[in-house]
Amino acid sequence: MPKSPNFRFFQGGMLKHRTTPKFLTTQTDYYALLFLSALVGGIAGSVVAMFEASIRLIGEQRLHFLDSLPYSEFIAPVGAVGAVVAGAAMAAVGFWLTFKFAPEVAGSGIPHIEGALDGTHEIRWHRVLPVKFIAGTLTIGSGMVLGREGPSIQIGGAVGRMVACKGKRFSHSSHILTAAGAAAGLAAAFNAPLAGILFIVEEMRPQFRYNITSIKCVTLATAVATIVMRSLHGQEAFLTIPSFEVPPLRSLILFAILGIIFGIIGVNFNKWILKGTAKVKKYHQNKLSRIVFMGAIFGATFSLLHLVAPKLSGSGMEIITEMFYSPMTWIIMVGFFVLRVIVTVACFSSGAPGGIFAPMLALGTLLGLSYGVVMSAWFPGWIAEPGVYAIAGMGALFAATVRAPVTGVILVVEMTNNYQLILPLLVTTLGATFIAQALGGQPLYSALLKQSLVKDKELRADHQTPLKDVT
Repeated sequence: MPKSPNFRFFQGGMLKHRTTPKFLTTQTDYYALLFLSALVGGIAGSVVAMFEASIRLIGEQRLHFLDSLPYSEFIAPVGAVGAVVAGAAMAAVGFWLTFKFAPEVAGSGIPHIEGALDGTHEIRWHRVLPVKFIAGTLTIGSGMVLGREGPSIQIGGAVGRMVACKGKRFSHSSHILTAAGAAAGLAAAFNAPLAGILFIVEEMRPQFRYNITSIKCVTLATAVATIVMRSLHGQEAFLTIPSFEVPPLRSLILFAILGIIFGIIGVNFNKWILKGTAKVKKYHQNKLSRIVFMGAIFGATFSLLHLVAPKLSGSGMEIITEMFYSPMTWIIMVGFFVLRVIVTVACFSSGAPGGIFAPMLALGTLLGLSYGVVMSAWFPGWIAEPGVYAIAGMGALFAATVRAPVTGVILVVEMTNNYQLILPLLVTTLGATFIAQALGGQPLYSALLKQSLVKDKELRADHQTPLKDVT
């Protein structure tokens, strides 16, 4: 009988994963690190809660400020123009703050955290925290198709680095605290603690240093962040949608087909984002005037869309809830899916400090629900509710693009409180992941990190100022 392999963690090629030669030499250090992890979770949860409240407040003020004034019905046209101008100004200021003071906060910020965990990027937390908070609030609040979940991960990671730097004796533990903060940020953003833990373990597996202590710290930080968020916003699920019955086992073949569809879409979706990001960088060439002008155009465009076609602007969370309770015909939903793919790719490729999680969930809902409506007409005995396929679609697109199927499953069931749908979600997300791998697609954030590193190398070769992680 062959011997089992000897998995001794800190030997040979894995030596680089050791945090420090004298890491946690006493029990006191161990408990102190756990305390710091809980502190990171508490701070991250509080900041993310304020981030969410700020986005909601500034978005409402942009749209409804004039409604509170006397004779508001007579100045409605002025209010519409004012909302568009305000959106343009907000986005322009957000782009200016980002590329002037902290270019690494552009985009979701997740590649920046991955680079920091891998040692290729530095987290300037004293810049990242205020710039990401303010610029993210402005750009997301302007109506652009962006989410707050990716920025919440970067904010959490920056909080972890801040705590590590302030606790100088534990500066060697910055890797653990950064990972713990990133997990706490996602957990607080989606009210999904298990998804926060799994995102670090699964999505950031090339950068995360696995050991039992780091896992404990990440888990503790996510738990504390979730407690803080729930104490401020309640314990309800992130999305208020119906609970569905478990579909029959024979319908799993339909979920597998849906996974294949999303696997193909996910590979191309990532390619479009990478190409769009490269074209935007080629256009502005790091010239601040062009960047600000581009931000103003994006802000004005999506502020106007928010008024005339609200389904084509914003993060898409409202669309998800609306589609479950008031679905449209499948052909119209497919049309909105195509249009939202275009605007999502455009907004995220622009480098605006916002994420793509929420827009992807909206896309998965639209196409998944369209598929469910069609399948319910073709196979009426196989499907309980078409909405089940919308939930499966959320996880499938996430899995195909981010390449984290288990995180996608847990994230969706925690968000929707539909834990009974784990099996169909597994079939769909695994199908999407396998197809994406078979087609040679790369995980989105790893590809963005690689793209930013290549760009940095080119800038250094041209004797220009390095611009780290503008995606």
